[in-house]
Amino acid sequence: MRSADPILTAAEMRAAEEAAVAADTPARALMERAGQAAAAAIRAFAGPLPALILCGPGNNGGDGYVIARRLAEAGVDVRIAVTGDPVSQIARDARAAWSGSVEPIEAAESAPLLIDALFGTGLSRPLDAALSGALLRLAGEARVKAAVDLPSGVASDDGAILSPVPDFDMTVTFGALKPSHLLQPAARHVGRIVLADIGIAARSNLSRIGRPLLSAPGPDEHKYDRGYVSVVGGEMPGAAALCASAAMRAGAGYVRLIADAFVPDVPQAVVQSPLCSGAGRSPAAPKGETGLRPAPEHNDDVAALLADPRVNALLAGPGLGRSGRSRSLLHQAIEARHPLILDADALNLVGEDWGLFSDSSELPILTPHGGEFARLFGTLAGSKVEQARAAAVRANAVILLKGADTVVAGPDGRAAISAAAPAWLATAGTGDVLAGIVAAMRARGMPPFEAACAAVWLHGRAAELAGPFLIADDLIGHLGEALRECL
Repeated sequence: MRSADPILTAAEMRAAEEAAVAADTPARALMERAGQAAAAAIRAFAGPLPALILCGPGNNGGDGYVIARRLAEAGVDVRIAVTGDPVSQIARDARAAWSGSVEPIEAAESAPLLIDALFGTGLSRPLDAALSGALLRLAGEARVKAAVDLPSGVASDDGAILSPVPDFDMTVTFGALKPSHLLQPAARHVGRIVLADIGIAARSNLSRIGRPLLSAPGPDEHKYDRGYVSVVGGEMPGAAALCASAAMRAGAGYVRLIADAFVPDVPQAVVQSPLCSGAGRSPAAPKGETGLRPAPEHNDDVAALLADPRVNALLAGPGLGRSGRSRSLLHQAIEARHPLILDADALNLVGEDWGLFSDSSELPILTPHGGEFARLFGTLAGSKVEQARAAAVRANAVILLKGADTVVAGPDGRAAISAAAPAWLATAGTGDVLAGIVAAMRARGMPPFEAACAAVWLHGRAAELAGPFLIADDLIGHLGEALRECL
């Protein structure tokens, strides 16, 4: 995997800054670097627009004074509006170095460029009504809006909105990303994120999911070297067919689809092993039932198919159903002891019987959406990241918690957050495609956590390439382009 951007909480960021100061980097130098980097990034984005900079009383406001000085030196018409006097010495020094005027925020008129340097990561409570109203008014009158570290009104660590937040066009942050740059609902307000290096060593077991580094097949590799995926569906084979097609397009060398019925529209390269006689719903079957009946000669082969030692990843759940027969098939799949991915119906059938995985030599990957996660784990405390971590420990599994801000977490404490997924992924079948990509990444030999992260990136990138109004099948067609970017 390529190096990922670290994500630090507010407390972790303070500790990193203190460590930098203890290692002989003066706090004043860090503020100067931050202000200079932010000024350069904002000017590159917005051009020489006249600017109003809102400065709060803390070090975020100190950054704002440095930004003002640097922009003015570059010929930008700059004004500053404040909530009060600086409270830290380095912020007071930054204000003293500003030669322009300072006005109260309540009386300020906006400018084409508005820069929010009020609180950054230091906010833990709602803004007072007057300040919140002033911020919304000034932002509403500006053409371009930039935030320093985080938009005011956003909590740093969990994506929560503490007060009404304008939609910013860009946010410049320093040293490391913060959770609320990526967690919803805060993430929808930050705009383009610029991460500036100011000489702070940022290390964390939480990171942003980045583009994976994948190897191309070697000249002497055969299909089984590229990974053998078994997809176990059941009563509704269409969902499993999407998984199988996605696994094939995501680079698996051999994919077997085990479902009740033959699916005619699956790529011919997918090997189908129907479990039941017949290929569709019987006209005499009651509504909601397929009318298919288990074919004993096929069911006798299920255990052998699942136990095939060449299988590198086994995906169970999409279209599996929730009947007793479905439960039996799931148990057979788990007992095969292959690297395991569970999605959809498999998650509901497992419930909280985590003992099913106790004999597994490798961590399974569970891919719930929010509703499935709540049914599996109940109400967990903390941010989405903290909830996913707690669930990973409880299940002893890698959790891929799907959503606009997908989180991947492992029982070792590692976690990763995806950048905002395209909104057009909210359509039927896209989760099945994601599960198939996870299986393909796992089958190529990637460890569970890394396989889940790689799949999330590929899924999102394929959606970007497919564009608005996609259907799940469109994602599969763009996986090749997404994979090419990772070689």
